[in-house]
Amino acid sequence: MRREASVVNKQVCSFPILFALLALLIGTCAVVFPASAQAAPTSTGSITVSGTVASSYDAYQIFNANVVDGDNDAKIATDLVWASGAVRDAVLPVLHSAGMPNSQTTAQEAAEWLNTDSHLTSALSAQLARSLQSSGAVSVALNAGTAAELPCGYWLIVADDDAIAQGEAGTAPIMALVGGSAVTVKPKAATPKVAKNVLEDSTAAWQKAADATVGDDLYWRLSAAVPAGLTAYDTYAVRFVDTMSAGLDPSKVAASMHVYVAAGADGGFDAVPAGRDGRAGTEPAKGWTDITAQCATKVAADGTFTVRTGDLIAALGGADAFTAGARVVAVYNAPLNSACNHGIAKGNPNEVYLRYPRSPLADQSGDAGFTRTPSDDACAYTWDLALTKRGSDGDKPLPGAVLSIADDRGRTLAADGTWDAEGKATVTTGEDGRVTVSGVDSGKLEVRELKAPKGYTAFKGTRSVTVKADGLDVKQVAAAKPKLTITAESPLRADSADGSTGSLEASIINTPTGTPPSIFTGGFMPSTGDMAMYAAAAAAVAGAALIVVALLVKRGGGSHKE
Repeated sequence: MRREASVVNKQVCSFPILFALLALLIGTCAVVFPASAQAAPTSTGSITVSGTVASSYDAYQIFNANVVDGDNDAKIATDLVWASGAVRDAVLPVLHSAGMPNSQTTAQEAAEWLNTDSHLTSALSAQLARSLQSSGAVSVALNAGTAAELPCGYWLIVADDDAIAQGEAGTAPIMALVGGSAVTVKPKAATPKVAKNVLEDSTAAWQKAADATVGDDLYWRLSAAVPAGLTAYDTYAVRFVDTMSAGLDPSKVAASMHVYVAAGADGGFDAVPAGRDGRAGTEPAKGWTDITAQCATKVAADGTFTVRTGDLIAALGGADAFTAGARVVAVYNAPLNSACNHGIAKGNPNEVYLRYPRSPLADQSGDAGFTRTPSDDACAYTWDLALTKRGSDGDKPLPGAVLSIADDRGRTLAADGTWDAEGKATVTTGEDGRVTVSGVDSGKLEVRELKAPKGYTAFKGTRSVTVKADGLDVKQVAAAKPKLTITAESPLRADSADGSTGSLEASIINTPTGTPPSIFTGGFMPSTGDMAMYAAAAAAVAGAALIVVALLVKRGGGSHKE
């Protein structure tokens, strides 16, 4: 029944018999003999279901009626009777449970009750559809976009679950009054949305892209927004379906998974705090409820996993809270592994889509009752830094230097490429003079030289080399084009940065024993610092001295007579 459709023919039964008969006669005449502007009722009417929600629908006739067009696009229905005994038996228990007096059983009484005080809600129409589907009531198939001729009366239009398009959702069943002028109904789906983000430790922000050190905790956030107004649902559960790339480690997913829900489709997704240490908290923020215990997480061998919530309506405390919609957040840990891609050419993407109920009538116990959203993704990057020990006498590589390389968490690099949390590990340059920091986050590394190669002098104190990745905070992963740069403090020297491969090069310059310290100018770029420079400087000083002496001698010669 279209909610604007009116039902006339209300009966008056409190008058004395004569006046009651007279009133009934007048009322009947008004219905049977409508104003001259109204067309005579016909036996059938045209209806079209438009839109893209579903390709086909089932139509159940509730009441037969004579229908004519009234004023202001309204329709007038008279002589209402039940479409069939099966329909009556399916509908009456639902109406009585919803508050219609048990004494009211006729089609006229049922129609009047439905039309009073907005009794025909989305929830009630869904209950009617469920009862009709489980009864012996006969339906008529309607194809979307195609006009159909149906007997006049009230029809309940229900989307065929199997015909609901991906990315759509069956709406609450629609009551339409067929007859008179052609009727068009257009169901409009309200569908959830899903998003994925990754935690960038340098800013403690959830972004579409972040960089990290291989093996470090790397937190990902799945978020779903369930729209308001889904009052036709008795229960509502969703499933996150996550596909990780081969460069991500799924072993910590299940144990680290936490799921939260909040009422309302709007308001953001900051369900838990996040810190600059790269960790996400577990204590829910104000307005959020931890529902992890009611959720099931299943991780497959290929790294794909699903997170299924329980009933969100129950989790929020009932239908009233769910009316405003809901937000669902799942947070888990999936570090980069040793097989991950380095650099921006490929990155390490992580993709998710959301499965949600096809319609208020769908069976949510299995997979068939769900459809899905489009996918969304986030991406993680990592970089490689090669430090080469070089002599100032020709820039040649120097093996045997013992270095302490510490990251911004106080850990030091070990010979096997791992990070020592106690900060005691050291590394030694190889025959090529190199030490490689593979799979490292952007940020500052502190370098100390504990032992210089034989014949060379170690620099004193601590010097830093800084890797910077700009352009990670974007709205979509496809737009992420990080710019990779490297800077260094003397006697370290920044040499090159290739964002595509993630390769960074820097050098540590040593001077030979007994050689004056190298002189560096301007930022992190050192000068050559070899002995030729000092020889040239000495020659320049000597030359200047000779010029001064010559001038003095000349001046003295001019006054010799005196």
